[in-house]
Amino acid sequence: MSARDWDSHPPYIHEGYKSTALRGPTKPLVPLPHTLSERTGPVYGHECLGPDDADLTLNSRKTGEPLGERIVVSGRVLDGNGKPVPDTLLEIWQANASGRYNHAVDQHDAPLDPNFLGAGRCVTDADGVYRFHTIKPGAYPWGNHPNAWRPNHIHFSLFGPTIASRLVTQMYFPGDPLLALDPIFRGVPEGARDRLVSSLDLGVTEPDFALGYRFDIVLAGRGETPMED
Repeated sequence: MSARDWDSHPPYIHEGYKSTALRGPTKPLVPLPHTLSERTGPVYGHECLGPDDADLTLNSRKTGEPLGERIVVSGRVLDGNGKPVPDTLLEIWQANASGRYNHAVDQHDAPLDPNFLGAGRCVTDADGVYRFHTIKPGAYPWGNHPNAWRPNHIHFSLFGPTIASRLVTQMYFPGDPLLALDPIFRGVPEGARDRLVSSLDLGVTEPDFALGYRFDIVLAGRGETPMED
């Protein structure tokens, strides 16, 4: 396994992203050795998944179809040598098509969708492939600076064999004009930003149903996907 490329990741404190000044560490981190329990469990696998967990258009439907543009998001989880990483638990969460999260803390003046929870999960197959059906999320305002809007994005969480191996990142969409204005995206080193942007892929697209976007996640080495620290 290749070593982590720490230069691909955003700094703990980024001036443009105001809340990092409050929560980012200002002193050197103290490494804590993992105990046996942290290195060996819990183990995540297929047995923890429900039949519709990877389909966000189905897993919270109450009265009908969720509103918005249906999309498919798929890709591979790869190690630093380009080899697939099977049995990785991926969890995603996102805003709905109006740019609002189904969460009590989100007070954005946009409608909730009773048929869209905005969260799903799946496990990579033997080739490291994952696949989600969902709704393209909307942009939304946030209080970082005057007239600040977050680009359309989906949050990703990846678990290896133990909870200590969790990694978190975000996926963006190609051609989004808000990317150039977003302090979170711009906090990623310039040469690594494109690794957070998915690509339109007709091979992933389901004809007459949903456009497909490809987003591969590389865990280490050259071409590593930037992660949130």
